[in-house]
Amino acid sequence: MTPSPFHGIFSNFGSDASAPAASPLNIVTEEEASLPVVPVGTAQPGQIAVDIYELENYYIIRAPIAGVKLSDIDIEVDDKVLTISGTRNPSDEVVNDQYYLQECFWGEFQRSITLPISIDPKKVKATFSKDSILKVLIPKEEKVKIVRISEG
Repeated sequence: MTPSPFHGIFSNFGSDASAPAASPLNIVTEEEASLPVVPVGTAQPGQIAVDIYELENYYIIRAPIAGVKLSDIDIEVDDKVLTISGTRNPSDEVVNDQYYLQECFWGEFQRSITLPISIDPKKVKATFSKDSILKVLIPKEEKVKIVRISEG
């Protein structure tokens, strides 16, 4: 393969400039050794980033999902778990050996979020903005108020 014109530019991204340069040896840390080995060509679903916050009577899950149409997204509810899944397809085909760096995930994605309450699937609402932001609104459970009845 031809040397990349970007060789070395991305290898130290985010590292301390005063730190010694990485060794060219293939050294595997203990943490890396414990990661599962995925054979090349094996399709595993990617994940999407989410923000989760609460506002008044709702838990809100916000996920920027660029490159996806609303018809490519599924939202499933199972008790306390909400799962967002779908497929992100590239708009143009690029042969793998033409990439210098490939950080964007293309293909199937899935993200499951466990909330502290049981979710009623009939009450979940979702919007997908023109800016490709998925927003899922989950109503909080209604608290049962205990009223003491006194004599008198």
